[in-house]
Amino acid sequence: MSVIEEKEIVSYIKELVSIPSPSGYTEQAIKYAADFMEQRKVPYNITNKGALLATLKGEDDDKQRLLTAHVDTLGAMVKEIKANGRLKLTMIGGFRWNSVEGEYCKIHTADGAIITGTILINQTSVHVYKNAGDAKRDDETIEVRIDAIVKTKAETEAIGISVGDFVSFEPRVEVTDTGFLKSRHLDDKASVGILLHIIDLISAGKIKLAYTTHFLISNNEEIGYGGNSNIPEKTVEYLAVDMGAIGDGQTTDEFSVSICAKDSSGPYHYKLRQHLVSLAQANAVDYRVDIYPYYGSDASAAIRAGYDVVHGLIGPGIDASHAFERTHVSSLKHTANLILHYIQSELV
Repeated sequence: MSVIEEKEIVSYIKELVSIPSPSGYTEQAIKYAADFMEQRKVPYNITNKGALLATLKGEDDDKQRLLTAHVDTLGAMVKEIKANGRLKLTMIGGFRWNSVEGEYCKIHTADGAIITGTILINQTSVHVYKNAGDAKRDDETIEVRIDAIVKTKAETEAIGISVGDFVSFEPRVEVTDTGFLKSRHLDDKASVGILLHIIDLISAGKIKLAYTTHFLISNNEEIGYGGNSNIPEKTVEYLAVDMGAIGDGQTTDEFSVSICAKDSSGPYHYKLRQHLVSLAQANAVDYRVDIYPYYGSDASAAIRAGYDVVHGLIGPGIDASHAFERTHVSSLKHTANLILHYIQSELV
């Protein structure tokens, strides 16, 4: 019988996605993870880069593992205050403007205030603009309508908004009675929630680690350099727990754990991939092996940085990634179960 509790994982995910944390603005999300570790007396440190690295001792301390998931998300930054008081944006992370059009957002000002708004194309009303549906969505046409009485650049500046302020997107998290979890930022807060639950089980003595294992909660993955520093010297295996990409031609779905064979960085370590497949087969874990054509992980960033580690990538299947994301609790459970068996297994 599995010790995995899906409700606990979902609870962590709901709390995490509700904390604004676009890349570069992740202190509160990291603090959430730090408070979690302190409550369970798990030793950790905050790196100079602002990530969290926790360590739990295993039966073998000579060779070690590292698992990572990231709390940073997609977002935006104020690029320009327009003459009419509205805002132009610049993207943080890789997404398309149409995927956030119509979304509520928060502007995080330099003095700590939060001002709400809505992301819109500058020709929204079909009663005024005949070709509103055909207009191009890009850096020039997308803007933020601020929820404040501002009609000029000076009035917007007067309420504290300035160029460089972070803009976060509302998650709109919801769990359906059919077991689906819908929210922005499931990439990668779904996997952070899974790792926190795994740490809970280890701390409670329900899992014994085969090797000392580090858990890196990274904070810059969406911009390409979350996991390429602060890797402890004895680490020989590095497993990124991120998300499985779903779409035409993919095997990954919302109900299983996805094991990545290759992404835009190239193949992941073959023996580790086969080891994960064998563990899934031996323990009734529903899995899919897949290739993600436009994707890179913290594990691949570590390899690019020159670390001599065996690297792998798994994660729950996330539909509409970097847009209107959704997964199913069964995918969370299968991912957690594969991790559970992996951290108790021998090295490859």
